Amino acid sequence: MATLVALYKHPADPKAFDDYYTSTHAPLAKTLEGLRNYEISTGPVATPAGDSPYRLAAMLDFDSLDALKAALGSPHGQKVVGDLANFAQAGVDLLMFDTKPA
Repeated sequence: MATLVALYKHPADPKAFDDYYTSTHAPLAKTLEGLRNYEISTGPVATPAGDSPYRLAAMLDFDSLDALKAALGSPHGQKVVGDLANFAQAGVDLLMFDTKPA
């Protein structure tokens, strides 16, 4: 398995961010080819020390890192990535990695 973690920083307008993410971006991202699971955080995204710079964390699972890269590199994947500019003006950190049971 492989995972993409998207960490969205706190926006200037949280309601507009949440509305766009829920109504537009998430439905678009859920149609990525090869997507096996899609989860998002609920409530505050915190660290052991307290607050974090992030409003939302999204975790997208694929069969492999190659499948994840192919999904993002496809025309539809480029549309999903390009959509970030429409609502994530505060910034988003994207992390990709292979996973295995511990």
